[in-house]
This record gives sequence, structure tokens and C-alpha cells, in this order.
Amino acid sequence: MVSFKLAALKILKESSEPLHYEEITKKALEQNLIETSGATPEATMNAQLSVDIKLNGAKSPFLRAKPGYFTLNPAYTQEEEKKAEQAELIKEETDKTLNEEQISTQYIGKAGEHLVVSELLFRGYNASIMSVDEGLDIVATKDERLFNIQVKTSTENKFDLHLSDIRISSFEKHNRNNTYYIFVLKGKQTNFLILPYHEIQKNIDQENILVINKNTRYRVNMRMRDGKLYLGNKDNDASYYLNNWGLIK
Repeated sequence: MVSFKLAALKILKESSEPLHYEEITKKALEQNLIETSGATPEATMNAQLSVDIKLNGAKSPFLRAKPGYFTLNPAYTQEEEKKAEQAELIKEETDKTLNEEQISTQYIGKAGEHLVVSELLFRGYNASIMSVDEGLDIVATKDERLFNIQVKTSTENKFDLHLSDIRISSFEKHNRNNTYYIFVLKGKQTNFLILPYHEIQKNIDQENILVINKNTRYRVNMRMRDGKLYLGNKDNDASYYLNNWGLIK
């Protein structure tokens, strides 16, 4: 994962013409260059590139070709690009404070947990949210069987994508057959992607789920299209697991 500005640099270097900030964001998300939980990453991209141009003027790596469209500044050198990359790495290591987007994500995540508990209760499971989150959000029982559940909630962004991350350390710690991952997909309607532990592992092995953030997280990229759910790429149809509560058994 890199910053929005470094992602834009890479995308624009590969383009022969100026690109709209929405197209830059779309390509950055598709290539897993940026990490965001917000519903409007394109607004963040536009703001960051615009601010960089305003603050740095001719020294900015970006030029505004026309309203909403950006291209590379031909005066920007490779040496300056390397310095920018080093600065971003330092910022990533030292900036540990929560921003507004992260705080908002905490509320969204907790709401998703309550949604899942409600669905389980309606289906006859005795389910409750864990008081302390150590990689599991919900424990549920039914017919004398115990189920461990991790909940990931995301809001559909402008590119019809849902993005969620799983901590690798947590995934490896709870590698049991009774562990389930439920992805709450908020969009025009709420859907639930229910994946048993072994299905997550299969998609990791097939590289439909990618390793990101210096090998500390898995990135789960989901897209709803024509009533079907695709995981990781446009050919991996995971619709069987969509709203299939019968899998938890």
C-alpha cells in the first residue's frame, strides 16, 4: 500500500494522457495500491492532488490539465520522486493517530456486528458480541455446536467495490473449521458474504485475496454485479456464499 499521491504518480506515469481523478482512483483501487475504508476515495484523491499543486506549485509532481484532470509535471525529476517515497515511508511509520475516517469506521464496524448478531438470533443461534476483541467479534452456539465469527463491514464505494482487510496474525491464530468470516456489504441494500475459514484460505492460495501492508494484512476485494458477488477478480463468482446462512453449521 502507498499513499494516494504515490499511487497517482504510478498511474499517471503509465498513462499517455491526463486522467480524471475518478479514473486515477479506480485504477489505484483495482491495482490495490491504496488502502481506504471511506465511501468516497475519489474525493480524497482529488483533494490530495489539488492541495499538493496549491502548496508546491511548480515543484509539485502534478499538473491540472483541466478541471478534474491531472497529468505529470515534466519538470518533476526521479530524484524528487525518490525523496517523496522516503518521506511517505517515514510518515507511515510515525503517524499513528486516528483520523476522522478511522473513527467513523469504528462505528460502522460495531453496527455491522449488531446486524450479524440479529440475523443469527432470528435463525435460532445463541449469539453475542465479545466483550474484548482478540480477533473474534461474535461467538454463537446452536445444536450444541460452537461457532467463532469475525465480522467485516464495508460501504460500497463509487466504483461498486467493497474493501475489507483481515489481519494475518488474527487469521492464523483462529485457523479452525468452526471459524467463519461474515462480510457485511452496505450498499443500496445490505448483503452478507459468509465465508468459512477454509474458503478464505483457498482464495488466498489462488491469489483472489492479496497480501498487503508489508505482509501484515489480507485485502478482500468484493464487487456486486447483476445480483452476483465477485471476489478478487471478475471471474471468481462467489455468489454461492452470498446471504447463505446455512453454511454456518
